Amino acid sequence: MIQRKQTIFLLLAACAMALCFVFPIASFEAKAPLGMPVTGQFRMIPKDVPETMSQILNGEPVEIGQRGYVKTWPLVVLTIASGLIALGSIFMYKNRVRQMRVVAVGFLLGVVDLFLIFIWAVDSFVDQATKAMACTEVHVSYGVATWAIIAAVVLMFLAQRFIRKDEEKVRAADRLR
Repeated sequence: MIQRKQTIFLLLAACAMALCFVFPIASFEAKAPLGMPVTGQFRMIPKDVPETMSQILNGEPVEIGQRGYVKTWPLVVLTIASGLIALGSIFMYKNRVRQMRVVAVGFLLGVVDLFLIFIWAVDSFVDQATKAMACTEVHVSYGVATWAIIAAVVLMFLAQRFIRKDEEKVRAADRLR
């Protein structure tokens, strides 16, 4: 029975994990010592924006790229694995116990992904980027990708809950026979 509620939850979780590769995880704004604004984005797949001397001389915002600051491969691996687990577990509907375990592993990978984003990745990116420019007053705003991972974790939790309810219904029906 592929047309269950948990199938929709798992499909939405896989789509949310795919969104992480399109949108930034976090953005930051800071002030350089001369009052010049410095901006940057933290993405799953780094996108470098070169600094030019004309930007600095004209007082335009300087975009700090991601290369050399943070290596994002652990986040990429965890996000891909969690998304593939959510997508693959849709087709395990015949063995609900195994499906619950696989979704639980995907849930845990999503939680570890969030932990790494909040604790390790964003902090080290902001620290290293601001040290390179000697910036102060750093303001971080989390992007769509962070909220997408949170949504995927919640959706996987809900999917596991509905899979468990289905299993309880089947066991209750078997007891009545």
